Amino acid sequence: MGGDKAPGEIVAGAREAHERLGIPVLLVGPVDGSLGDVGDLEVLPAHEVIAMDEDAGRAVRTKKDSTLVRAAEAVRDKRASAMVSAGNTGATMASALLRMGRLPGVARPAIATPIPVIGGSPTILTDAGANAECRPEWLVQFGQMAAAYVTARYEIPDPSVALLSIGEEETKGNDLVKHAHELFAKGAGVRFVGNVEGRDLMSGSADVVVADGFTGNVALKALEGALRAFMSILGAAIGSTPETRAAGDVLVPALLPYAAAVDPDETGGAMLLGVDGVCIISHGSSSARAVVNAVKLAHEMVEKDLVSHVRSALHGAPAAGE
Repeated sequence: MGGDKAPGEIVAGAREAHERLGIPVLLVGPVDGSLGDVGDLEVLPAHEVIAMDEDAGRAVRTKKDSTLVRAAEAVRDKRASAMVSAGNTGATMASALLRMGRLPGVARPAIATPIPVIGGSPTILTDAGANAECRPEWLVQFGQMAAAYVTARYEIPDPSVALLSIGEEETKGNDLVKHAHELFAKGAGVRFVGNVEGRDLMSGSADVVVADGFTGNVALKALEGALRAFMSILGAAIGSTPETRAAGDVLVPALLPYAAAVDPDETGGAMLLGVDGVCIISHGSSSARAVVNAVKLAHEMVEKDLVSHVRSALHGAPAAGE
């Protein structure tokens, strides 16, 4: 029931993932017919919905029969292997945290979002919005968890990890970034390559870019807005005159693969790292195609045992204080 296009696009994507890809999907929602045609999919009853604008913590505590809470419980109880939601991000995270639990030693879960890199594997930006206020040791742990994610998802054995800052020099940045840099440089069990700037997010200069959740979310939304604006400008330019339209007939087919590479619907959503289960947070405007890709990603991360990868990465690592 979460997302701007719910439940229609969510159900359509879930059905396609099951019918075309053979992935078993359990829908969580009302059984009064409001979900529409669910095909052969099973529905786990849940009679409350957490709205996109509700306070996440309060809603999860009071709406115990909400779709998000019931979905997280299904993973906890082994009725499902992973949780996918395009609903309230904070409530999705809170449901997963409170019902699935944190992995041992995890100070705070973090959202890991793939940033497209043309011609290469995406860069994982973390934290992309879970923790607006952070401590230096938490940033180090975000980097450790995201590096394990990159290894599991993209099969990169020794991913590079960088810090997002306002300059490449180790002296640049606020106190949080400077202290985190010191901790990374002392040795954190990852291949730390120093600072990167916002302009480097799509360059492929690092496999993982670490930031606090406030900075990471602002960077992510700014990048999404810039890409949308660029695509609009390009479309307007191509359609402006007969000559540009003729050129567009040649250019557009060549541009389509690049457009697909930066399309959020293709990413499969963001991963919530640090909870004891696989949890995918899809963007609020998810289409059926986005849901299919999110379900595919969830299935893949269960098959590749992502949680064990993250647990192993944290084992023996310096503790991140509460």
